[in-house]
Amino acid sequence: MISGCRVFAIFLLSLFFFQCQKKAEDRQTIQSLLSGVAHIDGKSTYLNTPYITAGDRVYMVGTQDGAFPELGWHVTGEMGGIWDHPIKLMDGFVATVTSDQQQVCLMKADTFTNFPFANRHVFRSGLKDLVVERWQFVPDGKEAVVVEFAFTNTSKEDKKIEFGFTGYSDLRPVWLGERTNMIDAQDVATWDAASKGWMVKDSLNEWYVMFSSDTEPEKHAKGAVYCDYKPKGKGTTATLSYSIDIKAGSTVSLPITVSGSYESSGKASETLAEVQRDAPQLLNAKKQRYEMLSDKVKLTIPDKELEQAFTWVKFNTDWLVRDVPAIGRGLSAGAPDYPWWFGADSEYALKGLIATGQKELVYNAIEVLYKLSEKANGNGRIIHEASTNGAVFNPGNINEAPQFASLIAFVYAWTGDKAFLKKYFPVIKKGLEWLLKENDKDGNLLPDGFGMMEIHGMNSEMIDVASYTQKAFADASYLAEQMGDKALAAQYKTIADKLKVQINKDFWVPESNSFADFIGTPAQAIGLINDAIVRADTLKKPWAVAELQAAKSATVRAGTTQKKGFVVHHNWVVNTPMETGIADSAKALAALNTASKFINPFGAFVTGIDRDESAGKDERSVAGNNKVFTYTGAVMTLPTGVLAIAENNYGRPDRALDYLKRMTKSFSFALPGSIYEVSPDYGMMAQAWNIYSYAVPIVQQFFGIQPNASMEMVRFQPQMPTQWKEAKLENVAAGDNELDITYKGSSNSETWEITQTKANWKILIAFPSGTFKNWRINGKNVEPKKEGAFEVVEVSGKNVSLLVDRL
Repeated sequence: MISGCRVFAIFLLSLFFFQCQKKAEDRQTIQSLLSGVAHIDGKSTYLNTPYITAGDRVYMVGTQDGAFPELGWHVTGEMGGIWDHPIKLMDGFVATVTSDQQQVCLMKADTFTNFPFANRHVFRSGLKDLVVERWQFVPDGKEAVVVEFAFTNTSKEDKKIEFGFTGYSDLRPVWLGERTNMIDAQDVATWDAASKGWMVKDSLNEWYVMFSSDTEPEKHAKGAVYCDYKPKGKGTTATLSYSIDIKAGSTVSLPITVSGSYESSGKASETLAEVQRDAPQLLNAKKQRYEMLSDKVKLTIPDKELEQAFTWVKFNTDWLVRDVPAIGRGLSAGAPDYPWWFGADSEYALKGLIATGQKELVYNAIEVLYKLSEKANGNGRIIHEASTNGAVFNPGNINEAPQFASLIAFVYAWTGDKAFLKKYFPVIKKGLEWLLKENDKDGNLLPDGFGMMEIHGMNSEMIDVASYTQKAFADASYLAEQMGDKALAAQYKTIADKLKVQINKDFWVPESNSFADFIGTPAQAIGLINDAIVRADTLKKPWAVAELQAAKSATVRAGTTQKKGFVVHHNWVVNTPMETGIADSAKALAALNTASKFINPFGAFVTGIDRDESAGKDERSVAGNNKVFTYTGAVMTLPTGVLAIAENNYGRPDRALDYLKRMTKSFSFALPGSIYEVSPDYGMMAQAWNIYSYAVPIVQQFFGIQPNASMEMVRFQPQMPTQWKEAKLENVAAGDNELDITYKGSSNSETWEITQTKANWKILIAFPSGTFKNWRINGKNVEPKKEGAFEVVEVSGKNVSLLVDRL
């Protein structure tokens, strides 16, 4: 009887080990599931710079070499690690391999590869006959990250290694946490036998982080520090140790799952178990979603670098989705220092997102802005910045209310959703009333206050505020008409018309061939000029110092106290009258020629006086030039994209393409697959408004897709760069319709093939007058009608073939 029990026990034990071994062998690895997925390898010179493993609930930020240094300035040193907003879970982790009595810290990867929704670090240095790969991804909608280590034995003999994974917790609140009584306390780690891993809790709050593998560790311990990694904070450490046998020439994988919750230990445990069990399915689901994202508004052009950048900018934007159920699901501004919600950043980015088919995300993000603004202000003012705990840092700059109105109009044009318009039109009305009643003390229709330029003293009548205000009233007039309020539509139109004339008259500075940075008194201007001289002199920009000193002298000599327009900084916002299309053509072309002086190979300077004589050819890195984070001297994608849009507005697509190509020089410069906020490699490693700078010039202007979905109509007004002889844009969603556009061009003619899923939708084909002759649609000659500066033909049907000969 005893002997029989022993035999049975040995059988059960053998069966257990067989099943565990079979489970490990049968496990689908991240590596196998990512086979064939597009990816971009990083550069060895940028291994010490950040990457992101992106997710909507949780994300992880470290450096490409696999380490987790203290990153960021918004909360100094705390913007990296693993975040589950509104709390941080971990500062990071340390992995070690011990083989032949030698321990190696896996913190200096030899290579880094970025996938659209995952990453890989490869470690070879210091490892004898062993290669370690670290793969990771974040499942959609889950408070977890999966980190998988793959160990490859490159020798001809079996190998045994000891692997250690030490998690460094840092359960702490987000920026502005103190405003909602989120108080950080010491973390405490407890062994959780059920999960074969560690549970860590903040001692004062129901904040949890867990980590474990589906394999039982050989040992576990807490409190140890490895590889001299000692991040600041009130976190703690806990270690999982595994003994791993690797056959000669084979690979063994070990997944570690990190989960968290800011509500309960039960939720953290449930998430851990679910993600461990379903990781392959979750990765496949994310893979399929990204394939759909890639196929939406799919671009094919001769310039493969720009084509790739356009596709990856769609991915980059998805990396920034921030879902905090208590607040909402929106689009954060940038990683790693702006992982929360901004007004203006969203107002640019969401235009690009709706043009690339992301309706659901656009609606969600607008809802977040709306709710936060109504709670903080309630008067139509749109917030500038709010943390993920709902605390509003800045209730709103002056430009954000009018830009919100134009955003709603833009989205409505693409969707035709009357319920959407009815929901947000009341806040537009409140916002425009607040704009002029509270911020236009002299009653000249030009609100006073800060716009996009956050420079001390730049809060008088700013050119961007004026331009966006004009656009807002013009857009609101159309929306009021859609709402059936003709009187309000007429009132708004009158204001818009007056502002257009006023901007072209009062902001234009003919001696500078530029619109003014601002309208103000000479005293205000002299104060700003003095500050600008100090800035230019500090930056060693002698040309700027000389120009500013001359401007100061001229202002003093004039001896007037009247307000007027001044060009001081050559800030990028002087191009907003061309971005919105309200500048007179002659002024616009002169101003755009002036703007082209304030660029470098990567794009447009934020502040023109920061340009130096080498700017025209300087393609070097700008990272590391500043010990303290600053935007001084910055070249950014938003100003560059604004110039591309502006050039297209005035019929110069070749110049627009030049700006897009300049932006694309920053693509993969530092982080493979991404474009930094400050070109080419400074600031945020991913930035939301990049999608605006690419999508609007390409989708709406080059391909000319301008929907009016409420009327079931698309205005088709293309203008192709001469470098593109062939181009295609597929799966463009507008309302309930979807379009494909194919283009072929030569020196003599253009051929366009337009297909749409809804035959009843009208297509209004429009070209500038005097551009083409001999219009043939579906093989028949047609005579276009004159409509202002354009010749137009209206057609319908699922398939439209257009051939036009150049004059």
